[in-house]
Amino acid sequence: MPGTPLSDLRVLLRAEGTAVLVEIAGGLPAILHWGSDLGPLTAADAAGIAAAVEPGRFNNAVDAPSRLAVLPQLHAAWTGRPGISGSRHGRDWSPKFTSVAATLDGTPLAIRQDQGPEFVTSGAASLVVDAVDEVARLAIRIWIELRPGGVVRMRAELTNTATGDEADYQLDDLVLAYPLPSVAREILDFAGRWGKERTPQRLDLVVGTHLREGRHGRTGADAATVLHVGTPGFDFATGEIWGVHTGWSGNHIHYAERSFSGEQVIGGGELLLPGEIVLGSGESYTSPWVYGSHGIGLDQVARRFHRMLRSRTEHVPADRPVTLNVWEAVYFDHSLPKLLQLADAAAALGVERFVLDDGWFGARRNDHAGLGDWTVSKDVWPDGLHPLVDRVTGLGMQFGLWFEPEMVNLDSDIARAHPEWVMATGGRLPLESRHQQVLNLGIEECYASIKGAMSAILDEYDIGYIKWDHNRDLIEAGTQPSGVPGVHAQTLATYRLIDELKAAHPGLEIESCSSGGARIDLGILERTDRVWVSDNIDPLDRQQMNRWTTQLIPPELMGSHIASGRSHTTGRIHDIAFRAATAVFGHLGIEWDLTQATEDERDQLRGWIEFFKAERGLLLRGDLVRIDYPDSSVYANGVVAPDRSRGIFSIASLARSEVNGTGLVRLPGLDPDRHYRVGIVSLDPRLDRFAPAWWSPERPYVDLTGAALASVGLQPPNLPPEQAVLLRVDPLSV
Repeated sequence: MPGTPLSDLRVLLRAEGTAVLVEIAGGLPAILHWGSDLGPLTAADAAGIAAAVEPGRFNNAVDAPSRLAVLPQLHAAWTGRPGISGSRHGRDWSPKFTSVAATLDGTPLAIRQDQGPEFVTSGAASLVVDAVDEVARLAIRIWIELRPGGVVRMRAELTNTATGDEADYQLDDLVLAYPLPSVAREILDFAGRWGKERTPQRLDLVVGTHLREGRHGRTGADAATVLHVGTPGFDFATGEIWGVHTGWSGNHIHYAERSFSGEQVIGGGELLLPGEIVLGSGESYTSPWVYGSHGIGLDQVARRFHRMLRSRTEHVPADRPVTLNVWEAVYFDHSLPKLLQLADAAAALGVERFVLDDGWFGARRNDHAGLGDWTVSKDVWPDGLHPLVDRVTGLGMQFGLWFEPEMVNLDSDIARAHPEWVMATGGRLPLESRHQQVLNLGIEECYASIKGAMSAILDEYDIGYIKWDHNRDLIEAGTQPSGVPGVHAQTLATYRLIDELKAAHPGLEIESCSSGGARIDLGILERTDRVWVSDNIDPLDRQQMNRWTTQLIPPELMGSHIASGRSHTTGRIHDIAFRAATAVFGHLGIEWDLTQATEDERDQLRGWIEFFKAERGLLLRGDLVRIDYPDSSVYANGVVAPDRSRGIFSIASLARSEVNGTGLVRLPGLDPDRHYRVGIVSLDPRLDRFAPAWWSPERPYVDLTGAALASVGLQPPNLPPEQAVLLRVDPLSV
């Protein structure tokens, strides 16, 4: 690595309304601006911005303040959360890095010191900066990338360059930070629990640190997901907002901090357990990506994430197959005749994928035994899975299968043969959860055993889809016999296992399920094809969970199923119209014993499946629109085609309002200059008396311009609680 200091370099990245201006002035890179596009700046313009944001001098502060780097450093008198914490047996705990090289999309950036500061501009690109501290014997590489959609992401790789005795460096923390302007003073992130993931919460950003630590060993049902800070009162359509997401599926951090100096940052990284990362000579640690999205209103912040994900070459297509998962139909009762009957019923309704859930393997007749023994149970399946797989594929559907590769019951062949493969610390097993423990995939022999067993199943059967579950937290997750923490290694091993299975089986899709929605992050979604939002598919609760899960991911990555008439989780009873109108704004599936459905229910279900298939190009590729509506008893949201030609909106009544009519609902996002025809997709005949005045069987539509829909709105159906209708907005030739 070159040793000449790199200084006087400014780089401007611009894409899709976002600008990032980075300065390297000897130390680590600092972000001078991250937010709305600044236009095509000149070198003089960049110099003016650099001068304008120069840190001020205050009484009782350091004499020569420096800019806050993307890895805040103690040596620069930053008294907030440092970017790096660690030491070499108590030494080298406050590094001072000097940048020595930089590239932009792989092209070295040369600095001509005799001509003043160098200024480089680019579109979406990757800036990589190398820096060293020769005294602390550390090197660091930092990536700052502007991605399609206008999302920024950063990560860092720390290398121990020391040699000789006592060279090991224990890394305790590495977090990256984006600067926040002083106008950003209100926080929005998420809480949650099993069955009610992604519950929004707001609070003020005050002096100090708002720290969200995920210590579940997985992302967690209570994960912050996206930590936003914006101008007070921001909502879906208004207010300037900066949001970050840590793309990591193990222990992790999101934080926002306001210093006594008035400086503010927002950032994140991996949460490292004590002694988890000890770098020997020449060894490196790479942080997860920390993503940043800026926008006016929460919808724009979300749409940037969506567009980035949709730009991927491996992103899922819009014509995603309608899925039946049989868990709530049969649970552990794997009767072949019943499953064949379900397959026939599903195919007759237009279902395109059939997924066999937990209970097909080993001694797994309940959740107390067999987990980890990935061989087809001879007791339940004497002919293997072939009779079911052959029927499913013969009916033109894909076959999917449930696995939980990272977990184990102690009552299993694998645990009895290899108790040392169970994660534990301190000479004791962790408390059981769901009657299971965690298999240590960080042990190579354990990893090979699980990969081999899964590969054998995938090689024998025509399987196009895996539901990959993960049903407990990693508590006291150590490697026996030492008990050294193993969450970091386990997370990387899981990524590796998914990558290798998909590479060996082209076309295989994998769903990330983790007690429902406890592993939803951009780390797992780099390699999986959808996530299970929640084990709770009661549509009343799913209205909230689906609404806020799309703050990070687009609908096509979100498993959204039509539930049974009586919810298996909450016990509530809902009409098909409410269940289906909720579920179609995601990757549609069914979680219902179809053999118990009436003919009328099947006819309605068939109609909803046909609607979804006809409209999934819009439902799963449209721009997200969530409507700010003052009556909390109503949710209104939808999708609009990228060219603004069409839209589908949902009006959902969640509870009884204190007034008879909740008022006009505006439908934003369409072309203000176009004329549209708005009709009701589904209105249960029993609800005719709740129809709006503009609707009648003879004229079931109203014609309005996009400007009128956005500014005037229309009267929605006056629905009773726990009902929903869809409004289809089509272009009208005039």
